Amino acid sequence: MADLLPKLYLARHGETEWSLSGQHTSFTDIPLTPRGEENARRLAERLKGIEFAKVFTSPLVRARRTCELAGYGAQAVVDPDLVEWGYGDYEGRRTVDIRQERPGWRLFRDGCPNGESFEAVRERADRAIARLRAVPGDTLIFAHSHFLRILAARWLGLPVAEARRFVLATASLSVLGYEHALDEPALLLWNDNSCGPLP
Repeated sequence: MADLLPKLYLARHGETEWSLSGQHTSFTDIPLTPRGEENARRLAERLKGIEFAKVFTSPLVRARRTCELAGYGAQAVVDPDLVEWGYGDYEGRRTVDIRQERPGWRLFRDGCPNGESFEAVRERADRAIARLRAVPGDTLIFAHSHFLRILAARWLGLPVAEARRFVLATASLSVLGYEHALDEPALLLWNDNSCGPLP
C-alpha cells in the first residue's frame, strides 16, 4: 500500500562558494560552483525513471540552476515559498564567527536578528505542504538546506526547532511520504548523496 501513496522528493541545490565556506545564505543569489554544477547533473541519473506529477523550485539561482541541470527546468514551477530561511543580520556569516559574539548561539533555538521569524518560516512551510499534499502523484522540489529541514519537520508534524536534527548535504536527495495511509506522514529517505539511482 505504501508504494502506491504519493511521495515528495526533496533535492537540495548543489554546492556554492558559501556552502563550502559555511556562510549562511538566504537571499544572496550566488551561483553554483563547477563541482556544484556537476553534482546537479548527477541528480538526473539518480532520478531517472521516476515520473513526477509536478516539479517546483525556489526562485533563487542556485536552486533553479540545479533544477535545470538535473533536467527538470522546462517543467518546473517557481514557488516563492521555497526560498531559504531569511537570516537577517547573519546573512553571509558563519556560525563559528557568530558564536564569537554570541557564545552558544543556535539557529533553530535563537533565530537571527532582523531575520525571518520562526512563525513566518513555519507558515511558508505549512503553505507549501498543503499545496504539495494536494498533488495527485509524486512531486519533486528543488530548494535549500534549512528550509527543506523545516519542511520535513512540519511534514512529520514537528515544531520548527526539531529541524535541527535533519542535516542535509548539497545535491542530496530525500523522500517524504506515508507509511500506511495519508494520515501517517513518514520520512522514507534522508540526505542521500550517493552516486547511484534512488532505491
